[in-house]
Amino acid sequence: MGKDTQITQGLIDAVMPYMEYSENTAYIIDPLLKINRTRVNAEFCRSLLKIDPEKYKETIAGLVQWILANQNNDGSWNEEHPNYNKPSALITAIVGETLLEYSAGSSDISIMNSLSRACNYILSQEFAPGYFKKSQENFTDCLNVNATCGAFLAEYGLLTKNSDVFRSAKNAAHRVCYYQYSNGAYPYTPHERGYPYKYHFDVPCVHYQGVTLFYLSKIYQVIPEPWLKESMLRGTKWLAQVQNEDGHFDWSKSGLMFAYYLTGAYAFAYAVFSFHTRWIPEYQENASKCLNILERNCPSYALRWETASWTSFFVPRLITLRSAWLGDYPLRHRLFRIGYGYYHQISRRRVGSRVDEKTFLALCRILHISSSTIEPTNNFPDMFMTSEILDCLSSARCDVR
Repeated sequence: MGKDTQITQGLIDAVMPYMEYSENTAYIIDPLLKINRTRVNAEFCRSLLKIDPEKYKETIAGLVQWILANQNNDGSWNEEHPNYNKPSALITAIVGETLLEYSAGSSDISIMNSLSRACNYILSQEFAPGYFKKSQENFTDCLNVNATCGAFLAEYGLLTKNSDVFRSAKNAAHRVCYYQYSNGAYPYTPHERGYPYKYHFDVPCVHYQGVTLFYLSKIYQVIPEPWLKESMLRGTKWLAQVQNEDGHFDWSKSGLMFAYYLTGAYAFAYAVFSFHTRWIPEYQENASKCLNILERNCPSYALRWETASWTSFFVPRLITLRSAWLGDYPLRHRLFRIGYGYYHQISRRRVGSRVDEKTFLALCRILHISSSTIEPTNNFPDMFMTSEILDCLSSARCDVR
């Protein structure tokens, strides 16, 4: 059994006890945050479909029924966080991919109808060619969101032979590639500020580099344009260059502070490196190193952040200073970014089984920060990160077969 299979099975076994069954539906309740996330259900379902659809047949069917029952009237699904629950094009695209996977070889009318409504909703959220509004209250031009929506539209366009859907998928890839830096990194957003944020997020990010490439690779499998391949190769080269010899990423090259040290970065990178071995076999070593880091950070289900010892605290302080200085920001905001980075450096070293949110909520009030997520003062087993990692590992297994 390979290491990827061991990690995958370990995560599935850790999640299954939190599966709730009600009549003909199944869904996962986050044991710490006590919320039921559409994205977690969809990604977990897609993982089971790729790993062993026969073994998990009952659970898959229940998850699909829950997904169908929770689609909004406008065709969307909600993005749920501890402080937020609104319709989202991003989540709708992720759920749509799961239904496409489930419906392969099937002509189930309810699934086809759901997919059609989901497609129409996503297209209605396209503000400019290839630019999809992330959610009902987030108008930011996030490149990873564009890539994710494009991936669903490409796969759905292939199924329906719809040229308009194909065009939107291609526009999404074009937009992402247009904003790529000359060194191969993709910024989280272009330089323009997006509502509701005070500042732009025109900075590179290790985590979202992997996310963006992961979904671009899905578009490429349907629309294999040479310009897209060239962009992906440059993007993957940047990701390889910011990986240290021991497998850890150099987070000083990553300037998006709310995605700092996320464990899922190694899963997305693993899937990306595995996919790109078809062109550059040497990336298999980079992929293997990612698995080593994931193994250390998945004691049951996955930790939120890449953990570290207190004895190693001095060097990360310097890393955070370099991270916080990336991007074009006023001094006051740079100082905030430094504080945010140090907060994460402390939190990721304090591993616990509870989510201590009081300190973060107090800081939000003091600094007038509005946040949909919780940034506790301790690292914790995170169901959200777990479903992302499972989705990446199971997708990579299918890609390299």
